[in-house]
Amino acid sequence: MSEKIVVVALGHRALGTTLPEQKVATKAAAKAIADLVEEGAKVVISHSNGPQIGMIHTAMNEFGKTHPDYTFAPMSVCSAMSQGYIGYDLQNAIRSEFISRGIYKPVATILTQTVIDPYDDAFADPEKIIGRVLTEAEEEKGNFVTRLADGGYRRIVAAPKPQRIVELETIRALLNADQVVIAAGGGGIPVLEQGINLHGASAIIEKDLAAGLLAEELNADTLLILTSVENVSLNHGQVNEQKLGSITVADAKKYIEENQFASGSMLPKIEAGISFIEKGEGRST
Repeated sequence: MSEKIVVVALGHRALGTTLPEQKVATKAAAKAIADLVEEGAKVVISHSNGPQIGMIHTAMNEFGKTHPDYTFAPMSVCSAMSQGYIGYDLQNAIRSEFISRGIYKPVATILTQTVIDPYDDAFADPEKIIGRVLTEAEEEKGNFVTRLADGGYRRIVAAPKPQRIVELETIRALLNADQVVIAAGGGGIPVLEQGINLHGASAIIEKDLAAGLLAEELNADTLLILTSVENVSLNHGQVNEQKLGSITVADAKKYIEENQFASGSMLPKIEAGISFIEKGEGRST
């Protein structure tokens, strides 16, 4: 039986956007994970958290407005909370699917921190929309915002590149102990290193880049990024759209230069795949 390591990155479509949707969606994701395990793979799962962290951020800050004695929740704390409750649903769904198939393998969720560079260019050009609609007064408090068509505002935060996964050795130890591991959810909690301390940052890390880094550091055989579309396409949405099958790294780089892949959407998936393949032998994505 194969001992290949597979890192699976679940997109937000694989998790749903509400609590009830997530309960249903994780059951479907669990079937795919169980299939991989039955084939003999060691599996590490990363996942999106976009809708979930937005919900948590909105809820915690609305609570802070209503109850002045409580502090507002920073992005890093919201990220940690999203990892916890997504991991809770995922690991329970996977556990149930395993038992139904006669697979007796532990599943663990690791609260994961990801170190970022404080000088990353992304901080000068934030792009990730987060949280509720803001008023003009709140916009004037120094938030990075984008203006909506109806005149409201939404907060935007930076998406810096992941540099290092803090809990890597914990993830590796669990994987070596033949457990299925859920880690680096939402790209990990973004943290800055300051001496011996780690401080949470107001940012969101691209989960595909974090999954790619995790796969590289674990020397995985396969990086599997699950998306809501059947194929990556050239000239997406145009009359001359062309669906892609297997492509080379050289082709992928050429398509990036041609701006074929949207930033914050398909581009980080392609970049993660390129980096993963180039930094090891016999890898696939």
